[in-house]
Amino acid sequence: MLLALAVLVQLVVLYAPSGPGGPLFPHADKVAHVLVFLAPTALALLAGLRSAVVVAVLAGHAVLSEVVQAAVLPTRAGDPADVLADLVGVALGVLVAHLLRRWGVGGSVPVGS
Repeated sequence: MLLALAVLVQLVVLYAPSGPGGPLFPHADKVAHVLVFLAPTALALLAGLRSAVVVAVLAGHAVLSEVVQAAVLPTRAGDPADVLADLVGVALGVLVAHLLRRWGVGGSVPVGS
């Protein structure tokens, strides 16, 4: 359930029209990108999904989402720096899942499987 919610939040953040006003703080959008990729990655791995598949799908989505924003969504713009932030989120999600598993949280499937 949490994984589905995290993916839904990710889709809204990436594809909903941009709202009015500026960011809450400098680079807030990059922090948001990190978080919306970190959460689904960690939750998917903790749910026991294969890490190679999770990383490949989310890394591909990082690139695809920026292409879609640039080419299809008139109120959004693609940004290579957002892709980098997304990929940092994926990497941190792998790390978080690994650490939580080490502490006994999550499924019994190894992160590297």
